[in-house]
Amino acid sequence: MTANSGLRSTQWFGATGRSGMAHRSWMRSQGFTPEVFDGRPVIGIATTWSELAPCNVHLHRVAESVKRGVWQEGGFPLEFPAMALGETLLRPTAMLYRNLLAMEAEELMRANPLDGVVLLSGCDKTTPGLLMAAASVDLPAIMVTGGPMLNGKYRGTDVGSGTAVWRFEEDLVAGRMTQEECAFAEGCMARSNGHCMTMGTASTMASMAEALGMQLPYSASWPAVDARRYETAQRAGQVAVGLVRRDLRPSAIMTRAAFENAIRVNAAIGGSTNAVIHLLALAGRLGVPLTLDDFDVLARDVPTLLNLQPSGEYLMEDFCYAGGLPAVMRELAEHDLLNGDAITVTGAAIGANVADAPCWNREVIRAVAEPFQPAGTGTAVLRGNLAPGGAVIKQSASSPHLLKHRGRALVFDSPADYYAVSNDPDLDVDEDTVLVVRYCGPRGYPGMPEVSNVALPRKLLLRGVRDMVRICDGRMSGTAYGTVVLHVAPEAAAGGPLALVRTGDWITLDVPARTLTLEVSDEELAARRARWQPPAPHASRGWTRLYTEHVLQAGEGADLDFLVGASGHEVPRESH
Repeated sequence: MTANSGLRSTQWFGATGRSGMAHRSWMRSQGFTPEVFDGRPVIGIATTWSELAPCNVHLHRVAESVKRGVWQEGGFPLEFPAMALGETLLRPTAMLYRNLLAMEAEELMRANPLDGVVLLSGCDKTTPGLLMAAASVDLPAIMVTGGPMLNGKYRGTDVGSGTAVWRFEEDLVAGRMTQEECAFAEGCMARSNGHCMTMGTASTMASMAEALGMQLPYSASWPAVDARRYETAQRAGQVAVGLVRRDLRPSAIMTRAAFENAIRVNAAIGGSTNAVIHLLALAGRLGVPLTLDDFDVLARDVPTLLNLQPSGEYLMEDFCYAGGLPAVMRELAEHDLLNGDAITVTGAAIGANVADAPCWNREVIRAVAEPFQPAGTGTAVLRGNLAPGGAVIKQSASSPHLLKHRGRALVFDSPADYYAVSNDPDLDVDEDTVLVVRYCGPRGYPGMPEVSNVALPRKLLLRGVRDMVRICDGRMSGTAYGTVVLHVAPEAAAGGPLALVRTGDWITLDVPARTLTLEVSDEELAARRARWQPPAPHASRGWTRLYTEHVLQAGEGADLDFLVGASGHEVPRESH
């Protein structure tokens, strides 16, 4: 054995006496030869594989490719499991457990003989959760997302996972589609391994990881079943060993400049509003100064370049073949909308990585000079007496005629309350009504689920109405669309003004002015507040109690207050 004192792992495998003997002996029970303890970098492969997370079910195969790359580069790969968080099955929402994944993965990385890590993620919350963990440990790290599914195909047309669900639901309620047709369409939307192939949160966060410099170029868009997904994974294993040898850490990569790049890229691709919460939480782990208003300011000069569902027409497979994220970032760089000097896991600056990236299809990836949507159509941050802590709206997925709107509120304390009456032909609602659904925030549901884009009332769907203003303190899926005001803060369960709205109150939404106003006097709101009672706690024990007692509001990233920041990777005390 060669004791390389510069590596954490040698304090386990290079130790003398009983401690070193025990650590090496137990590892050799797996059939490893003594050569793996010669001082080579130990690379942990954090995989969120699970059959309970369909988007991540192929990650065990991705991990095998990563291992090949680590071995090739002279490292020692060791795979370990972390929580799988799929919005596909988890109730009440995977978001309730994002911080738990981040905490679990952080502790596993710190407690084990690891010199660097490869992060394998897929569905929505696994990507930010693992990035948050890596940021708090700050060991050399690289991310490999699992990739999108192949395009959905239904009756000769492309359909997008998630996005088509909302449309099919409306068509079913309005009588434009039968239940049998819906059942058949289910198998057409999701026809391969991988996460949603629309620009939902999974595709968005994969793109954010690449824009931040934590993924290899093109990693975000290779389909899950494409051989190049596995080539990328093998290359990532090689790069991980190099990161350890160069001591290039997440804190050196995910700088303020990198976050500015990610925010602008999110605007250019029409990315999910969920990226706002995840990037804020990630910045909080790194100590990078980032605020909710940065998302509005930095996105105002950025046009939407990507013609992708839910804002546009195409899907991730088309985006991949058109040139992927590097083609988008090259457009931004050539118009001074990218911090080109930001370093990436390749060891090169992001500007150099994308300088020669070609675009093969201008219908999918538009040029800045001829964008899909003009500058200023990205995520907007709203403030006002209804959202003093801020709220967001995805302009590219909204109806332009509703971005300035005044209407009477129709208020519900839960999505269930709304759906109990949404099919009532006598419901007092019209296309000008503002639907308010509350108690859906981090504390309120709990976990801030993707329920804000409630389906329109049946009586309006039958009349051909396809959109109306909805306001909620919860989230919506990145695959969704509509004029929906999200992440209202403070949330109703925390006593925010949303808790004080009554049916019949007038609400004014003015997205160009970035305001959300409840037209009720301060005196009346004070009187209502005096009578307001907070909801009963959701749990008396366990994770849910810990979460609801310590979770921050959406505008702060919805991390737990005691998890903000980092604890580093100091080697823990001896175990024997």
